[in-house]
Amino acid sequence: MTEQGFTRRQMVRSLVGGSAVFPAIVQQLLADSGDALAPKAPHFPGKAKRVIFMYMSGGASHVDTFDYKPKLAEAGKKGEKAPNGRAFLPAQWEFKPRGKSGLYVSELFPHVGECADELCVIRSMKGDHMDHFQATLGIHTGSVSFPRPSIGSWVSYGLGTENRNLPSFIVLAPKLPYAGSQVWSSDFLPAIHTGTLVEPGSEPVLNLRRRTPSDDVQRLELSLLERFNRKHLQQRTGDSDLAARLKSFETAFGMQTATPEALDLSKETDATHKLYGLERGSTQGFAWQCLVARRLIERGVRFVELIDTGSFGPANWDAHENIKSHEPLAKNVDQAAAGLIKDLRSRGLLDETLVVWTTEFGRSPYAEGTIGRGHYNRAFSSWLAGGGVKGGVAYGQTDDYGAEVAEDLCHVHDFHATILHLLGFDHTRLTFRHGGRDFRLTDVAGNVVHKILA
Repeated sequence: MTEQGFTRRQMVRSLVGGSAVFPAIVQQLLADSGDALAPKAPHFPGKAKRVIFMYMSGGASHVDTFDYKPKLAEAGKKGEKAPNGRAFLPAQWEFKPRGKSGLYVSELFPHVGECADELCVIRSMKGDHMDHFQATLGIHTGSVSFPRPSIGSWVSYGLGTENRNLPSFIVLAPKLPYAGSQVWSSDFLPAIHTGTLVEPGSEPVLNLRRRTPSDDVQRLELSLLERFNRKHLQQRTGDSDLAARLKSFETAFGMQTATPEALDLSKETDATHKLYGLERGSTQGFAWQCLVARRLIERGVRFVELIDTGSFGPANWDAHENIKSHEPLAKNVDQAAAGLIKDLRSRGLLDETLVVWTTEFGRSPYAEGTIGRGHYNRAFSSWLAGGGVKGGVAYGQTDDYGAEVAEDLCHVHDFHATILHLLGFDHTRLTFRHGGRDFRLTDVAGNVVHKILA
């Protein structure tokens, strides 16, 4: 502080506020002041600069989507039973080789199948729990027993933001998933890294419109509020929740302009709407989420999560009674996900954007009831595209029935370690000191799956 009561930041703003070097100076000041959202370099140059994380809530069936098992079909026709006494249930949709790579994808995803040569399908995923709540936490935080920071929060913490007028971590979801907002919580990381929820509809971000009569009045109010908040914070150093609350006012002010512009699809062409399968003017469905995700990463958002449905209300992928319930769910996401990949590729964004498609666990290869499938964490499928992964490949194998991982097991910790590696992080070094120990996304496990790296 100077004798006149001005801070270093205020003095510099006064001197160079109108100069061309102002943005660079402010960025340096933010870094020097320990600003949690200042842009940061990863441990090494990463192929990916950002992530779009598509999460299918409820547990999508691997043997009906991306893990082709002809012997399961034979066993089902013969009436063979699994060791637990239940009848094997064949895939309910035909699989076909897609693209030049010949990657097998079921008829549930015809549009995603057109992108087969961009996909790296991991068919040997394995998680630690068969309950929705715990498994949802696991695929997002690496822990099935205790709340931990979300993968999106870890990426925000590691990289910072490229756009101070938008959050670094945004979640697009029509309803709350299993585990609720813990899915995008920053937990013990600085609270500024918590995901910001955007809900499809007429008012995607609540309370974003200003209530003051003019921008000038709002600026005066916020300036006065900031002065009092800074004095309050100086007496409570180390309080990350309070610091995050102060930063949230700054971000919210920028969001009042940046967010409506990012969510405004009116200038997107008819061809783009058609690519995603989105009706012009609609603000609902996975197509809207995917197109908005592309616009957000173009504007510097580091991590965008897309959740297709919630834990309650309309059916999710939890197909205990009838696996055919996968049909409308797949239709909701198929063209949109494929459109996103194609759009990113055409704009030169796919090589630096990692697209992830996953679920919390798979479905049993044997029947539950007549034509349903139960929870299954011992084997399931996920896929990656862009961002430094090989395209047109399948990694790992399950046995003839899709019941057990037979080759190249990929635990959720390995999955997370690989995503972080593609962003330029050694997952063992991206840590945060809490409660007397260093925590990380991958706990004390995890290996990078080097075979899928381009």
